[in-house]
Amino acid sequence: MSPPTARRSRSRLAVLALVAALGAASFTAPPPAVASGAVAADAADAADDGDYLVGRGIADVTGEAAETGMMGYSSFDQKTSGIHQRQRSRAFVVADRSTGKRVVYVNADLAMIFQSVQQGVISRLKERYGSLYGDENVLLSATHTHSGPGGYSHNVAYNLSVLGFQSATYRAIVDGIVESVVKAHDDLRPGTISLGTGTLTNASVNRSRTAFDRNPAADRAAFPGGIDPAMTVLRFRQGDKDAGAISWFATHNTSITNENTLISPDNKGYASYAWEHDLEGVRYLDNTPGFVAAFPNTNAGDMSPNLNLKPGSGPTEDEFENARVIGERQLDKAREIYQDAKPISGGVDSRLAYVDMENVTVDGAYTPDGKEHRTCPAVVGASTLAGSVEDGPAIPGFEEGMRTPVASIIEALQIDTPAWLATCQYPKASLIPTGLLSNLYPVTPKILPLQIMKIGELHLVAGPGEFTITAGLRVRRTVAEQLGVPLDRVLLQGYANSYSQYATTPEEYDSQQYEGGSTLYGRYTLPAYQQEYARVAESLREGTALDRGTAPPDESGRQFSFQTGVVYDNPPPSSAFGAVLTPPDASYTRGRTATVEFATGHPKNNLRRGGTFLEVQRLVDGKWERVLDDGDWRTTYRWTRLNGLTGTSKATITWDIGADTAPGSYRIVHHGDSKNLFGKITPFTGASPTFTVS
Repeated sequence: MSPPTARRSRSRLAVLALVAALGAASFTAPPPAVASGAVAADAADAADDGDYLVGRGIADVTGEAAETGMMGYSSFDQKTSGIHQRQRSRAFVVADRSTGKRVVYVNADLAMIFQSVQQGVISRLKERYGSLYGDENVLLSATHTHSGPGGYSHNVAYNLSVLGFQSATYRAIVDGIVESVVKAHDDLRPGTISLGTGTLTNASVNRSRTAFDRNPAADRAAFPGGIDPAMTVLRFRQGDKDAGAISWFATHNTSITNENTLISPDNKGYASYAWEHDLEGVRYLDNTPGFVAAFPNTNAGDMSPNLNLKPGSGPTEDEFENARVIGERQLDKAREIYQDAKPISGGVDSRLAYVDMENVTVDGAYTPDGKEHRTCPAVVGASTLAGSVEDGPAIPGFEEGMRTPVASIIEALQIDTPAWLATCQYPKASLIPTGLLSNLYPVTPKILPLQIMKIGELHLVAGPGEFTITAGLRVRRTVAEQLGVPLDRVLLQGYANSYSQYATTPEEYDSQQYEGGSTLYGRYTLPAYQQEYARVAESLREGTALDRGTAPPDESGRQFSFQTGVVYDNPPPSSAFGAVLTPPDASYTRGRTATVEFATGHPKNNLRRGGTFLEVQRLVDGKWERVLDDGDWRTTYRWTRLNGLTGTSKATITWDIGADTAPGSYRIVHHGDSKNLFGKITPFTGASPTFTVS
């Protein structure tokens, strides 16, 4: 794929240009999620040695694989057209055997965890487990891939480019996360946890150096290269067997550009897949417990994987190869740290408070000038629409650092930002006062969950957005001081529990780069976070109850969608569903690509969550055995509409035959589903002719 052009790409919030034109729409609530099976027995009475009970689980969270807007770049042109790799949720449950307290940590191959997802998951867990798991002791985080289907937020700002709320994708995400937690709960075994740290310097670059350089010298000195090179790894063992790992590192999950339309977990997803599938032999469709390797983000707000500071460039000029290389670098460093990790002790605990971030009075102890200040109702700045040119440039006419918005845009929107709010947000060029609009309809969030989770000696500060490395550093310093622990024992876990765009330092905010323009609550957003996290940390340290505040309302009943569903499917003339339209070659050598085309139905008919749209099968002792599926790196499933009037489409399946492929006879199988005029959905399977690999 070629790098994206400014003409086609959009910034994350370019879609807000449509807010004023929402008009009347039909509002429908998403169907209720299906509850999963019976409660598993607790393993707390196990006799084996181990300070903790440790459980791990993994499940599919892949949404609609065709004709659904993708989340991250907010480009109207970027709609799903198939799968490169499936998205997965990775869950860990840790229980302290001495106190009975437990925590749940989840990292999912998603762009963001929206409040809608947190609410849906917690509701489902409470249905199944009662008070055992709740919003306080469950931390949900995203890797921040920009190559997955969107439309699963309850805030209109993050759904507009997807044409509204997509209930099927939302259900797939909530169902998959819950399933991963259930698996981790059922997998609880006595075990141990080890912790290691190291540095990685060739997988990120500062994409906002202009803003970073405005920070005080003492802050800049913490990041000599302008990057946060720290990697922290937790190693989990059950008895004498390795069970999994969590490897935190700050880099945007945007190696793959907004020209791509195949679902992909990007560089962090590749790192997880390579460790689990290639090194530990995990086969996801076997549905049996296996090694789980999560690669979450930290304070990655200004960290880009595009080392040449342009989309899809660095270290190579191929976006998928970049994802592999950047993922492999994270994997190699994580495994090095993993091997040297040292056992840790200490209990598990967690605290959470809901804070109205639009109305925080910030004490002078947290502000640069030592004076009291306030946060503001959310406003999107003009530089937000410029986008980050290093990862995805945006609308022509908008540039980073803008302090005067484009008049024609303001006139078209006919939305005035009151003078008092513009003053509060200064020096931001106020474009859209989403906080005021949210008084009528949820556009951007107001109330955010601020959580700190303790796992042994490590403390995770769950940030509901994207924190720059210096913003993360200040939060970590504040929390470490309150807890009385070393700084490297506190991590800023980004993209967690909700999403509110960016958090920059006040100094970075003043430069109004993309990140500053996307800091919703004004110049003192970060000091407000520091103050409120200090309050949460104090409660955690003292073991006291915390004033949790008021949780945001459930907005599921006010969602809309302009996306049409599947009307019906028809196979091409003289063909049946599953018929081979283009067969493979009779033989291939390693290093070549096998391609087969099938007559198919729309993938929205059945997302096949936990399943696959394709199989590469090998003939072994007279029986066909699956060797690859649509979750594998070397396969792709691409859906193409052939005729919209007749509902005709095809599936193109490719297999890049690896150098380690066993010689033999193979075939490619396609699984799909068709919908007739009466709405009945029927599954089908097609198989290619046999071919050989030598």
